[in-house]
Amino acid sequence: MATGTNELSGDAAPRSIRLPGIVLGVGLGGFVDGILLHQLLQWHHMLSSTNDDRIGVKYYPPNTVSGLEMNTVWDGVFHTVCWVAVLLGLGILYARVTHDRRRVWTSRVLWGWILAGWGLFNLVEGLLDHQILGIHHVYAGDQQIWWDMGFLLLGLLFLIGGHLLQRGGRPLDPGTPDAAAPRGERA
Repeated sequence: MATGTNELSGDAAPRSIRLPGIVLGVGLGGFVDGILLHQLLQWHHMLSSTNDDRIGVKYYPPNTVSGLEMNTVWDGVFHTVCWVAVLLGLGILYARVTHDRRRVWTSRVLWGWILAGWGLFNLVEGLLDHQILGIHHVYAGDQQIWWDMGFLLLGLLFLIGGHLLQRGGRPLDPGTPDAAAPRGERA
């Protein structure tokens, strides 16, 4: 039930932007991983550890032209998935938020779910690609397990931090105007 200020009992309204926030966080977290670790730092690519993988994918050494070409293609596939996740998250958010969009975009609830989604990305990608499949590691070498565990720990911290951030936000109903918001702040 909404009150005059659209504060809700329970957590019904935060759930209404939970899914788009998490999907946006997954996509944005993937972009940070791909841009920072794959492209700028060049610590790894999607298939840079397939010489030790657990599924039998052909090894494409990233220090050869043909290997870098194949890794770049798979990095592109990865970025395409991230792009689709961001578009999907934006589409769901746009469909659910019909009033006071600025209030939603500035809410701790949405940004908490985005951070939680980024943490979820790190945990799933870290467990699946680094540990289960072994197709790449955060930073390959003798100490790769520590880099991989750090990536998972960061994901867990983002997930917990995002959950706490959204819980500390003011519950809102993104489908109705906020009568308590000053006129100039309505979107």
